[in-house]
Amino acid sequence: MELRPGYKQTEIGVIPEDWNCSALDDYISFISYGFTNPMPTTSSGPLMVTAADIFDGKVAVETARRTSQEAYDRLLTAKSKPRRNDILLTKDGALGRIGLVGEETICINQSVAILRANNRIQPQFLALLLQADLYQKRMIEDAGGSTIKHIYITIVNRMPIAVPESKIEQRAIAAALSDVDAALEGLERLIAKKRDLKQAAMQQLLTGKIRLPGFSGEWELKRLAEIGDIRSGGTPSTSQAHLWDGEIPWCTPTDITALDGRKYLSETARTISAAGLRSSSAETIPPQSLIMTSRATIGECAINSVAITTNQGFKNIVPFDGYDVEFLYYLMTTKKDDLIALCGGSTFLEIGKKQLTSFILAVPKERDEQSAVAAVLSDMDTELAAVRAQRDKTRLLKQAMMQELLTGRIRLPIPEEIPEVKYG
Repeated sequence: MELRPGYKQTEIGVIPEDWNCSALDDYISFISYGFTNPMPTTSSGPLMVTAADIFDGKVAVETARRTSQEAYDRLLTAKSKPRRNDILLTKDGALGRIGLVGEETICINQSVAILRANNRIQPQFLALLLQADLYQKRMIEDAGGSTIKHIYITIVNRMPIAVPESKIEQRAIAAALSDVDAALEGLERLIAKKRDLKQAAMQQLLTGKIRLPGFSGEWELKRLAEIGDIRSGGTPSTSQAHLWDGEIPWCTPTDITALDGRKYLSETARTISAAGLRSSSAETIPPQSLIMTSRATIGECAINSVAITTNQGFKNIVPFDGYDVEFLYYLMTTKKDDLIALCGGSTFLEIGKKQLTSFILAVPKERDEQSAVAAVLSDMDTELAAVRAQRDKTRLLKQAMMQELLTGRIRLPIPEEIPEVKYG
Protein backbone atom coordinates (compact mmCIF):
# COMPACT_ATOMS: atom_id res chain seq x y z
CA MET A 1 0.00 0.00 0.00
CA GLU A 2 1.36 3.38 -1.03
CA LEU A 3 2.13 5.74 1.83
CA ARG A 4 0.56 9.18 2.03
CA PRO A 5 3.05 12.00 1.45
CA GLY A 6 4.61 13.05 4.75
CA TYR A 7 4.10 9.65 6.42
CA LYS A 8 6.38 6.68 7.12
CA GLN A 9 5.98 3.00 7.97
CA THR A 10 7.13 1.92 11.46
CA GLU A 11 6.85 -1.19 13.62
CA ILE A 12 3.61 0.18 15.13
CA GLY A 13 2.10 1.36 11.87
CA VAL A 14 2.09 4.43 9.65
CA ILE A 15 2.92 7.70 11.41
CA PRO A 16 3.92 11.21 10.31
CA GLU A 17 7.53 11.61 9.16
CA ASP A 18 8.23 14.17 11.88
CA TRP A 19 7.07 11.81 14.65
CA ASN A 20 9.42 9.45 16.45
CA CYS A 21 8.87 5.75 17.04
CA SER A 22 10.99 4.52 19.90
CA ALA A 23 10.76 2.68 23.21
CA LEU A 24 8.71 4.12 26.06
CA ASP A 25 11.92 4.09 28.09
CA ASP A 26 13.27 6.91 25.91
CA TYR A 27 10.61 9.19 27.40
CA ILE A 28 10.78 8.09 31.04
CA SER A 29 13.10 9.51 33.71
CA PHE A 30 11.85 7.41 36.66
CA ILE A 31 9.88 4.20 36.98
CA SER A 32 8.94 2.18 40.07
CA TYR A 33 6.08 0.56 41.95
CA GLY A 34 4.67 1.14 45.41
CA PHE A 35 4.85 -0.12 48.97
CA THR A 36 4.19 -3.67 50.12
CA ASN A 37 4.22 -3.04 53.88
CA PRO A 38 0.90 -2.44 55.73
CA MET A 39 0.03 1.21 56.24
CA PRO A 40 -2.25 2.63 58.93
CA THR A 41 -5.62 3.96 57.77
CA THR A 42 -6.79 7.37 58.97
CA SER A 43 -9.66 9.75 58.22
CA SER A 44 -7.37 12.40 56.78
CA GLY A 45 -3.89 12.62 55.36
CA PRO A 46 -2.17 11.46 52.15
CA LEU A 47 -4.17 9.24 49.81
CA MET A 48 -3.23 5.53 49.58
CA VAL A 49 -3.94 4.73 45.94
CA THR A 50 -4.44 1.17 44.70
CA ALA A 51 -5.34 -0.19 41.26
CA ALA A 52 -9.03 0.02 42.24
CA ASP A 53 -8.74 3.82 42.58
CA ILE A 54 -7.52 4.48 39.03
CA PHE A 55 -9.77 4.72 35.97
CA ASP A 56 -10.66 7.05 33.09
CA GLY A 57 -7.25 8.70 33.25
CA LYS A 58 -7.74 9.91 36.81
CA VAL A 59 -7.12 9.05 40.44
CA ALA A 60 -10.44 8.62 42.26
CA VAL A 61 -9.96 10.68 45.40
CA GLU A 62 -13.39 9.65 46.70
CA THR A 63 -12.58 5.91 46.83
CA ALA A 64 -8.97 5.93 48.02
CA ARG A 65 -8.19 5.38 51.70
CA ARG A 66 -5.89 7.72 53.59
CA THR A 67 -2.89 7.27 55.85
CA SER A 68 -1.26 9.56 58.40
CA GLN A 69 1.31 12.14 57.40
CA GLU A 70 3.66 10.63 60.00
CA ALA A 71 3.45 7.16 58.43
CA TYR A 72 3.82 8.65 54.95
CA ASP A 73 7.02 10.44 55.99
CA ARG A 74 8.51 7.60 58.10
CA LEU A 75 7.56 4.36 56.34
CA LEU A 76 7.72 5.20 52.65
CA THR A 77 10.56 5.83 50.24
CA ALA A 78 10.48 7.99 47.13
CA LYS A 79 9.52 5.02 44.96
CA SER A 80 6.06 4.94 46.60
CA LYS A 81 5.47 8.70 46.44
CA PRO A 82 4.38 9.96 43.03
CA ARG A 83 4.80 13.62 42.15
CA ARG A 84 2.38 15.93 40.38
CA ASN A 85 2.06 14.95 36.69
CA ASP A 86 3.48 11.47 37.28
CA ILE A 87 1.60 8.77 35.39
CA LEU A 88 0.18 5.85 37.35
CA LEU A 89 -0.24 2.47 35.65
CA THR A 90 -2.20 -0.39 37.21
CA LYS A 91 -0.04 -3.49 36.84
CA ASP A 92 -2.18 -5.90 38.90
CA GLY A 93 -5.93 -6.45 39.07
CA ALA A 94 -7.56 -4.29 36.39
CA LEU A 95 -4.55 -4.13 34.07
CA GLY A 96 -3.45 -1.08 32.14
CA ARG A 97 -5.53 1.66 33.71
CA ILE A 98 -3.88 5.06 33.58
CA GLY A 99 -4.13 7.97 36.00
CA LEU A 100 -2.33 11.30 36.05
CA VAL A 101 -1.38 12.61 39.50
CA GLY A 102 -2.90 15.96 40.41
CA GLU A 103 -2.25 18.26 43.34
CA GLU A 104 -2.99 15.85 46.24
CA THR A 105 -0.22 14.16 48.19
CA ILE A 106 -0.53 10.43 47.52
CA CYS A 107 1.28 7.13 47.90
CA ILE A 108 0.79 3.92 45.93
CA ASN A 109 0.89 0.22 46.77
CA GLN A 110 2.50 -2.59 44.79
CA SER A 111 -0.43 -2.90 42.36
CA VAL A 112 0.48 0.46 40.81
CA ALA A 113 3.56 1.64 38.90
CA ILE A 114 4.90 5.18 38.54
CA LEU A 115 6.02 6.43 35.13
CA ARG A 116 7.66 9.86 35.23
CA ALA A 117 7.97 11.64 31.90
CA ASN A 118 11.29 13.21 30.93
CA ASN A 119 11.69 16.54 29.14
CA ARG A 120 11.05 15.03 25.68
CA ILE A 121 7.34 14.51 26.25
CA GLN A 122 4.40 16.25 27.84
CA PRO A 123 3.04 14.12 30.75
CA GLN A 124 -0.55 14.88 29.75
CA PHE A 125 0.10 13.66 26.21
CA LEU A 126 1.85 10.51 27.44
CA ALA A 127 -1.04 9.69 29.79
CA LEU A 128 -3.49 9.97 26.89
CA LEU A 129 -1.22 7.97 24.58
CA LEU A 130 -1.05 5.04 27.01
CA GLN A 131 -4.87 4.98 27.19
CA ALA A 132 -5.13 4.48 23.42
CA ASP A 133 -6.36 1.07 22.24
CA LEU A 134 -3.08 0.27 20.47
CA TYR A 135 -0.98 0.53 23.62
CA GLN A 136 -3.62 -0.87 25.96
CA LYS A 137 -3.82 -3.99 23.81
CA ARG A 138 -0.04 -4.28 23.68
CA MET A 139 0.31 -4.02 27.48
CA ILE A 140 -2.39 -6.65 28.08
CA GLU A 141 -0.90 -9.02 25.51
CA ASP A 142 2.56 -8.68 27.08
CA ALA A 143 1.25 -9.30 30.61
CA GLY A 144 2.76 -12.34 32.31
CA GLY A 145 1.70 -14.81 34.98
CA SER A 146 0.01 -18.18 34.74
CA THR A 147 -3.18 -17.81 36.81
CA ILE A 148 -3.16 -14.10 37.66
CA LYS A 149 -1.84 -11.72 35.03
CA HIS A 150 0.61 -8.91 35.84
CA ILE A 151 2.06 -6.10 33.76
CA TYR A 152 5.83 -6.14 34.11
CA ILE A 153 7.43 -2.71 34.12
CA THR A 154 10.57 -3.89 32.33
CA ILE A 155 8.47 -5.17 29.40
CA VAL A 156 6.29 -2.05 29.24
CA ASN A 157 9.44 0.06 29.21
CA ARG A 158 10.51 -1.57 25.93
CA MET A 159 7.13 -0.98 24.25
CA PRO A 160 7.47 1.20 21.12
CA ILE A 161 5.37 4.35 21.05
CA ALA A 162 4.78 7.04 18.41
CA VAL A 163 5.38 10.60 19.63
CA PRO A 164 5.40 13.97 17.84
CA GLU A 165 8.85 15.54 17.95
CA SER A 166 7.23 18.88 18.74
CA LYS A 167 6.12 19.29 22.34
CA ILE A 168 3.79 22.04 21.13
CA GLU A 169 1.98 19.49 18.98
CA GLN A 170 1.87 17.09 21.93
CA ARG A 171 0.27 19.80 24.04
CA ALA A 172 -2.21 20.72 21.29
CA ILE A 173 -3.41 17.10 21.06
CA ALA A 174 -3.71 16.89 24.84
CA ALA A 175 -5.65 20.18 24.90
CA ALA A 176 -8.12 19.00 22.25
CA LEU A 177 -8.82 15.78 24.13
CA SER A 178 -8.98 17.68 27.40
CA ASP A 179 -11.82 19.79 25.99
CA VAL A 180 -13.79 16.60 25.29
CA ASP A 181 -13.01 15.36 28.82
CA ALA A 182 -14.35 18.63 30.23
CA ALA A 183 -17.56 18.15 28.23
CA LEU A 184 -17.87 14.60 29.55
CA GLU A 185 -17.37 15.75 33.14
CA GLY A 186 -20.05 18.40 32.66
CA LEU A 187 -22.48 15.79 31.35
CA GLU A 188 -21.70 13.47 34.27
CA ARG A 189 -22.45 16.30 36.71
CA LEU A 190 -25.72 17.04 34.90
CA ILE A 191 -26.68 13.35 35.05
CA ALA A 192 -25.96 13.25 38.78
CA LYS A 193 -28.02 16.42 39.33
CA LYS A 194 -31.00 15.11 37.36
CA ARG A 195 -30.75 11.75 39.12
CA ASP A 196 -30.82 13.47 42.52
CA LEU A 197 -33.80 15.59 41.47
CA LYS A 198 -35.68 12.51 40.35
CA GLN A 199 -34.88 10.74 43.62
CA ALA A 200 -36.20 13.71 45.60
CA ALA A 201 -39.35 13.82 43.44
CA MET A 202 -39.96 10.12 44.00
CA GLN A 203 -39.65 10.52 47.76
CA GLN A 204 -42.28 13.26 47.71
CA LEU A 205 -44.69 12.13 44.99
CA LEU A 206 -44.75 8.40 45.75
CA THR A 207 -45.58 8.96 49.41
CA GLY A 208 -48.25 11.64 48.92
CA LYS A 209 -46.18 14.26 50.79
CA ILE A 210 -46.56 16.46 47.73
CA ARG A 211 -49.74 16.24 45.65
CA LEU A 212 -50.02 17.27 42.04
CA PRO A 213 -52.51 20.04 41.19
CA GLY A 214 -56.10 18.86 41.02
CA PHE A 215 -55.77 15.89 43.37
CA SER A 216 -56.72 15.56 47.04
CA GLY A 217 -58.06 13.01 49.50
CA GLU A 218 -56.39 10.25 51.48
CA TRP A 219 -54.44 7.49 49.80
CA GLU A 220 -55.45 3.87 50.37
CA LEU A 221 -53.47 1.10 52.03
CA LYS A 222 -53.67 -1.97 49.83
CA ARG A 223 -52.21 -5.45 49.96
CA LEU A 224 -50.25 -6.23 46.82
CA ALA A 225 -52.68 -9.07 46.08
CA GLU A 226 -55.45 -6.44 45.87
CA ILE A 227 -53.46 -4.42 43.33
CA GLY A 228 -52.55 -7.19 40.91
CA ASP A 229 -52.38 -10.88 40.15
CA ILE A 230 -49.05 -12.27 41.39
CA ARG A 231 -47.55 -14.81 39.00
CA SER A 232 -44.35 -16.85 39.24
CA GLY A 233 -41.84 -18.21 36.77
CA GLY A 234 -40.22 -21.50 35.92
CA THR A 235 -37.52 -23.17 33.84
CA PRO A 236 -38.09 -25.95 31.29
CA SER A 237 -35.74 -28.91 31.32
CA THR A 238 -32.42 -27.81 29.86
CA SER A 239 -31.73 -31.34 28.62
CA GLN A 240 -34.65 -31.27 26.15
CA ALA A 241 -33.78 -29.09 23.18
CA HIS A 242 -37.33 -28.93 21.83
CA LEU A 243 -38.39 -26.94 24.91
CA TRP A 244 -36.08 -24.07 23.99
CA ASP A 245 -35.41 -21.50 21.24
CA GLY A 246 -39.06 -20.98 20.43
CA GLU A 247 -41.01 -17.74 20.04
CA ILE A 248 -41.79 -17.05 23.71
CA PRO A 249 -39.43 -14.59 25.47
CA TRP A 250 -38.03 -16.07 28.71
CA CYS A 251 -36.61 -13.56 31.16
CA THR A 252 -33.77 -14.04 33.65
CA PRO A 253 -32.36 -11.47 36.11
CA THR A 254 -29.53 -10.81 33.64
CA ASP A 255 -32.08 -9.40 31.18
CA ILE A 256 -33.23 -6.92 33.84
CA THR A 257 -29.72 -5.75 34.81
CA ALA A 258 -28.89 -5.37 31.08
CA LEU A 259 -31.56 -2.66 30.88
CA ASP A 260 -29.23 -0.42 32.90
CA GLY A 261 -32.10 1.52 34.45
CA ARG A 262 -34.36 1.59 31.40
CA LYS A 263 -37.99 0.92 32.24
CA TYR A 264 -39.31 -1.27 29.44
CA LEU A 265 -38.24 -4.80 28.46
CA SER A 266 -39.09 -5.90 24.93
CA GLU A 267 -36.74 -8.83 24.30
CA THR A 268 -34.79 -11.45 26.22
CA ALA A 269 -31.55 -13.31 25.61
CA ARG A 270 -33.29 -16.69 25.61
CA THR A 271 -36.67 -17.98 24.44
CA ILE A 272 -38.73 -21.08 25.09
CA SER A 273 -41.20 -23.01 22.96
CA ALA A 274 -44.90 -23.57 23.59
CA ALA A 275 -43.96 -27.07 24.76
CA GLY A 276 -41.44 -25.54 27.17
CA LEU A 277 -44.16 -23.30 28.62
CA ARG A 278 -46.53 -26.25 29.08
CA SER A 279 -43.88 -28.46 30.68
CA SER A 280 -42.71 -25.94 33.30
CA SER A 281 -44.19 -23.80 36.05
CA ALA A 282 -43.58 -20.66 34.00
CA GLU A 283 -46.67 -18.51 33.47
CA THR A 284 -47.45 -16.14 30.64
CA ILE A 285 -47.18 -12.53 31.74
CA PRO A 286 -49.25 -10.20 29.53
CA PRO A 287 -47.80 -6.90 28.28
CA GLN A 288 -47.88 -3.91 30.61
CA SER A 289 -47.17 -5.99 33.70
CA LEU A 290 -44.49 -5.55 36.34
CA ILE A 291 -41.76 -8.18 36.34
CA MET A 292 -39.65 -8.21 39.49
CA THR A 293 -36.67 -10.24 40.69
CA SER A 294 -37.43 -12.13 43.90
CA ARG A 295 -34.40 -14.35 44.46
CA ALA A 296 -30.83 -13.38 45.46
CA THR A 297 -31.17 -9.94 43.83
CA ILE A 298 -34.41 -8.58 45.23
CA GLY A 299 -36.71 -5.93 43.79
CA GLU A 300 -35.18 -5.15 40.39
CA CYS A 301 -38.13 -4.19 38.20
CA ALA A 302 -39.13 -3.69 34.59
CA ILE A 303 -42.33 -3.36 32.58
CA ASN A 304 -42.71 -5.87 29.78
CA SER A 305 -43.90 -4.40 26.50
CA VAL A 306 -44.56 -7.87 25.03
CA ALA A 307 -46.03 -11.07 26.46
CA ILE A 308 -43.27 -12.80 28.37
CA THR A 309 -42.31 -15.64 30.69
CA THR A 310 -39.67 -15.61 33.42
CA ASN A 311 -37.58 -18.07 35.34
CA GLN A 312 -38.30 -18.93 38.97
CA GLY A 313 -36.26 -15.97 40.22
CA PHE A 314 -39.23 -13.62 39.64
CA LYS A 315 -42.54 -12.66 41.13
CA ASN A 316 -44.58 -10.82 38.50
CA ILE A 317 -47.57 -8.55 39.03
CA VAL A 318 -50.34 -8.19 36.48
CA PRO A 319 -52.17 -5.01 37.61
CA PHE A 320 -55.93 -5.06 38.05
CA ASP A 321 -58.15 -2.39 36.52
CA GLY A 322 -57.73 0.85 38.42
CA TYR A 323 -53.97 0.54 38.86
CA ASP A 324 -51.35 2.15 36.63
CA VAL A 325 -48.38 -0.14 35.90
CA GLU A 326 -45.92 2.74 35.55
CA PHE A 327 -46.93 4.12 38.95
CA LEU A 328 -46.50 0.62 40.39
CA TYR A 329 -43.08 0.35 38.73
CA TYR A 330 -41.80 3.57 40.30
CA LEU A 331 -43.37 2.74 43.66
CA MET A 332 -41.83 -0.74 43.84
CA THR A 333 -38.36 0.57 42.96
CA THR A 334 -38.50 2.50 46.26
CA LYS A 335 -39.39 -0.62 48.25
CA LYS A 336 -36.25 -2.74 47.81
CA ASP A 337 -35.19 -2.47 51.45
CA ASP A 338 -38.67 -3.40 52.63
CA LEU A 339 -38.75 -6.37 50.29
CA ILE A 340 -35.35 -7.57 51.50
CA ALA A 341 -36.59 -7.27 55.08
CA LEU A 342 -39.35 -9.75 54.22
CA CYS A 343 -36.66 -12.38 53.64
CA GLY A 344 -35.77 -12.34 57.34
CA GLY A 345 -32.46 -13.84 58.35
CA SER A 346 -32.20 -16.25 55.44
CA THR A 347 -28.75 -16.80 53.98
CA PHE A 348 -30.22 -17.14 50.49
CA LEU A 349 -32.57 -14.22 49.94
CA GLU A 350 -35.88 -15.08 48.33
CA ILE A 351 -39.41 -13.67 48.54
CA GLY A 352 -42.28 -16.11 48.27
CA LYS A 353 -45.70 -15.45 46.79
CA LYS A 354 -47.31 -15.68 50.24
CA GLN A 355 -45.05 -12.94 51.60
CA LEU A 356 -45.78 -10.65 48.66
CA THR A 357 -49.51 -11.21 48.86
CA SER A 358 -49.76 -9.33 52.16
CA PHE A 359 -47.17 -6.64 51.31
CA ILE A 360 -48.81 -3.27 52.05
CA LEU A 361 -48.59 -0.29 49.69
CA ALA A 362 -50.09 3.20 49.93
CA VAL A 363 -51.62 4.20 46.60
CA PRO A 364 -53.88 7.02 45.33
CA LYS A 365 -57.54 6.04 45.08
CA GLU A 366 -57.83 7.56 41.61
CA ARG A 367 -55.97 5.96 38.74
CA ASP A 368 -55.71 9.43 37.17
CA GLU A 369 -53.50 10.55 40.06
CA GLN A 370 -51.36 7.42 39.75
CA SER A 371 -50.91 8.12 36.03
CA ALA A 372 -50.14 11.80 36.64
CA VAL A 373 -47.41 10.95 39.15
CA ALA A 374 -45.97 8.34 36.79
CA ALA A 375 -46.00 10.85 33.92
CA VAL A 376 -43.92 13.36 35.91
CA LEU A 377 -41.34 10.70 36.78
CA SER A 378 -41.38 9.33 33.25
CA ASP A 379 -40.61 12.80 31.87
CA MET A 380 -37.65 12.99 34.25
CA ASP A 381 -36.50 9.60 32.99
CA THR A 382 -36.70 10.86 29.42
CA GLU A 383 -34.54 13.85 30.28
CA LEU A 384 -32.01 11.59 32.01
CA ALA A 385 -31.93 9.24 29.05
CA ALA A 386 -31.28 12.13 26.67
CA VAL A 387 -28.30 13.37 28.69
CA ARG A 388 -26.94 9.83 29.03
CA ALA A 389 -27.21 9.39 25.27
CA GLN A 390 -25.34 12.66 24.76
CA ARG A 391 -22.65 11.47 27.18
CA ASP A 392 -22.31 8.15 25.36
CA LYS A 393 -21.97 9.92 22.01
CA THR A 394 -19.30 12.18 23.49
CA ARG A 395 -17.40 9.15 24.75
CA LEU A 396 -17.47 7.67 21.25
CA LEU A 397 -16.29 11.01 19.86
CA LYS A 398 -13.34 11.02 22.27
CA GLN A 399 -12.46 7.45 21.30
CA ALA A 400 -12.50 8.37 17.61
CA MET A 401 -10.42 11.50 18.25
CA MET A 402 -7.85 9.48 20.19
CA GLN A 403 -7.51 6.97 17.35
CA GLU A 404 -6.92 9.74 14.83
CA LEU A 405 -4.91 12.30 16.81
CA LEU A 406 -2.66 9.90 18.73
CA THR A 407 -1.56 8.15 15.54
CA GLY A 408 -1.08 11.32 13.51
CA ARG A 409 -3.72 10.37 10.96
CA ILE A 410 -5.22 13.78 11.60
CA ARG A 411 -2.90 16.71 12.35
CA LEU A 412 -4.00 19.75 14.28
CA PRO A 413 -3.10 23.31 13.30
CA ILE A 414 -0.52 24.33 15.87
CA PRO A 415 -0.85 27.80 17.42
CA GLU A 416 2.20 29.57 18.76
CA GLU A 417 1.17 29.18 22.40
CA ILE A 418 -0.96 26.53 24.07
CA PRO A 419 -1.69 26.63 27.82
CA GLU A 420 -0.64 23.66 29.92
CA VAL A 421 -3.34 21.00 30.25
CA LYS A 422 -4.14 19.86 33.79
CA TYR A 423 -5.45 16.40 34.62
CA GLY A 424 -5.92 14.34 37.75
